[in-house]
Amino acid sequence: MLDSIIIVMNEINCPHCKKAFKIDEAGFADILKQVRTAEFDKELHERLTLAEKEKVSAVELAEEKTKSELRVEFVQLQKQLTELRAEKDNELTKLKAQVDSSETEKKLAVTEALSRVEKERDSLASALKSKDTEKQLLEASLKDKYESELKTKDEMIAYYKEMKAKLSTKMVGETLEQHCETEFNKLRATAFPNAYFEKDNDASAGTKGDYIYREVDGQGNEIISIMFEMKNEGDETATKKKNEDFLNKLDEDRTKKNCEYAVLVSLLEADSELYNTGIVDMSHKHPKTYVIRPQFFIPIITLLRNAAMNSMQYKSELALVKAQSMDVTNFENQLDDFRESFGRSYRLASDRFQDAVANIDKSIAQLQKTKENLLKSEDHYRIANNKADELTVKKLTRGNPTMKAKFDELQDPNAAEQGT
Repeated sequence: MLDSIIIVMNEINCPHCKKAFKIDEAGFADILKQVRTAEFDKELHERLTLAEKEKVSAVELAEEKTKSELRVEFVQLQKQLTELRAEKDNELTKLKAQVDSSETEKKLAVTEALSRVEKERDSLASALKSKDTEKQLLEASLKDKYESELKTKDEMIAYYKEMKAKLSTKMVGETLEQHCETEFNKLRATAFPNAYFEKDNDASAGTKGDYIYREVDGQGNEIISIMFEMKNEGDETATKKKNEDFLNKLDEDRTKKNCEYAVLVSLLEADSELYNTGIVDMSHKHPKTYVIRPQFFIPIITLLRNAAMNSMQYKSELALVKAQSMDVTNFENQLDDFRESFGRSYRLASDRFQDAVANIDKSIAQLQKTKENLLKSEDHYRIANNKADELTVKKLTRGNPTMKAKFDELQDPNAAEQGT
């Protein structure tokens, strides 16, 4: 078709009417594209048609070939099946002959085996029946035993729950008081022979604590005094109290009963990390006040008592000076300074002691840290002891004319006579 189009310069002759017409290059390219596309579609259609015919022919040939092969295989299988049936018939005939010949022997063997099996069956059935009876009796016995034990435990649990529900906060507190009194009485004869530890029954001032601890030396001078308050709370108590709720009253009781220290033995706030670590110093709220758990009841008494014993020598000298009616103004000031200094050293030592007590309960990996804290505590005690050793009556009365004159008279009796 392309051959029929004649191109002369920019003119094209129509193959039908033989007329010439002009066309530009873009128009010519578009016509050429249309012609090529039409020819390509026609050729593609022809080839697809040819391919479809070839495909149908190939499928028909393949089907015919497959059918032929299947027919051959079917014939072979029929032949093999016939041969197998013949073999099986021969074998079946032989087996029937063998069965007929051994039928009598088999019947005898079956009868004997059946008899033996029946005997074993009867024996096993009897044993099984006996075991079932024994099992039932054992199960019944165990069931009765466990039901009885379970009932007893349920009754005990109900009893203790009822008893605990009936306990008021006061009753639980009294139980804690009895515990502390028992712990103290265990050591009273050996560790505290000169101590007074009794319930505070004097309510004349309008209030009273739980227990008062006092200790004096051989001359009747008081070494230490502690006002104790014991507080606990049952699990069923509706209103939960805090330790700080009782500190104001405890401080008032300490002041009214002329006690030097106040200690709250408490099981309140059981989950508090602050109160579970050891001895808690509450001096920032109330002077010389501590909160402890029951396991620190004896240690706090021992700690405060030992600190008071170290300063007892100076209390005795002070009592002697007061008995002689001496001017003790400067003496008291210096003693107060010493007591404050000693108190600071004691508090530092107490803090280190608390750290040591807390760390002792921890793992072995913390033993080195505990050792360092104890050594530091020992240093503070040594410093306080050195201060105590260096302190004398002469140093305390330095700057006091009256005291100086008295000591001069003691050192030079002749001067005293000349003065008279």
